[in-house]
Amino acid sequence: MESDFESHSLDQIEEYIAAAYASIRFTTDNKEQNHFRATRNTLGPVSLDLLDYGFEAGYAVEPLGRIALFGVESGAFPHVETDGVRDSHGAGEVFLAAQPDRPYAGRQSRARFSITMLEPSLLSQVAATPTGTPVQLTGYRPISPAAGRNLMRTIAFLRDRVITDPALRDSALVASTVPQFLAAAVLSTFPHTALTEPTGRDRHDASPATLRRAIAFIDDHAHHEITVADIAAAARISIRTLQDVFRRYRGTTPMGYLRQVRLQQAHQELLATDPDAGATVIQIAANWGFFHAGRFAHYYRAAYGCLPARTLQRDTPGSRHR
Repeated sequence: MESDFESHSLDQIEEYIAAAYASIRFTTDNKEQNHFRATRNTLGPVSLDLLDYGFEAGYAVEPLGRIALFGVESGAFPHVETDGVRDSHGAGEVFLAAQPDRPYAGRQSRARFSITMLEPSLLSQVAATPTGTPVQLTGYRPISPAAGRNLMRTIAFLRDRVITDPALRDSALVASTVPQFLAAAVLSTFPHTALTEPTGRDRHDASPATLRRAIAFIDDHAHHEITVADIAAAARISIRTLQDVFRRYRGTTPMGYLRQVRLQQAHQELLATDPDAGATVIQIAANWGFFHAGRFAHYYRAAYGCLPARTLQRDTPGSRHR
């Protein structure tokens, strides 16, 4: 869902931000000539918004209650402070505003930036930790500038190309996959508390029997929203064990196997669909949780030797891909 807001009144801007995010107090010399615009895009437990400040101001914000990442597109945050940590950020940088339960303050200078928010529980759902163990980000900056740039590109793609496209946004699997994909991207960008190495007990539990239970669950529920935690619970093992068993016996990850199953189902739907009925590759891909058309085409061609559009149009070399 997308919504827009624009105002020059500082009082109205503060009211809007308080309603959309958290209580805020600006410090500036002019209260009536402060151009501000916001575009909000939400999808389930995540939001990918774009804020544009046409003025300079100090600010103090109450705790947001969610993970909030700022990606600076232009302008700057010459002063950011939370929990006694002071920093500054310029164009091209992404940073964690504050821990979800902590206030923050600082100064922005005509900053245009993305604000990406997600529920903290999403990190635990996708991280390799035992079920129920909370995962927290432990740093305000990415692990490297390159990681930060990759995350900003990912956020821009999701915001501008995925959740604003009704064909993708309205797919149940896309709606569930986008938050997980975003959380995984955040975990690969910022330092965090998740444990990734399996313990001795995890390795002991990583048996062919547990793999069969996990595979059976994935095969039966690939058309539903499922997470790594769901698969581990069905196989009666920890998430670390689940990852270890797939790595040991399948050479992939649980979500990698889930992608293979969904790719196969998308392939079958492409074969069964009447090419004259109006269905598109994008719609069918979205039905199975693939929201990146180029990536879906890459996976599909690697698996079946042709592009998905050729399968839909029955324009394939013999039956090589069937």
